[in-house]
Amino acid sequence: MQQKNELSFHVLSDIHNQTAEKYNLKFRLPEYAHEIYRSLGISLDTFNGDNAWELPVPATFVIDSEGMIRARFADADYQKRMEPAEVLQILRSLKSS
Repeated sequence: MQQKNELSFHVLSDIHNQTAEKYNLKFRLPEYAHEIYRSLGISLDTFNGDNAWELPVPATFVIDSEGMIRARFADADYQKRMEPAEVLQILRSLKSS
């Protein structure tokens, strides 16, 4: 994603949700939801390459060059995200500091 979109910042790729697990940012879909997802053409076991049927909680972290978390947002409702304008504002404030 970073190369494809020519991004100048790091993008985390979390194989098997290992990092999400460390931060308590993943959840397992209940058994009954597997068939519902499959009926919609979504097969998490195939997509994720394992049988875990887990999804990460959408999260945004802004981390400064010294490794300090300057902003964070996480919500299990995938429709709720940190506003990009807010992220940019935080990044600009870090750049000017």
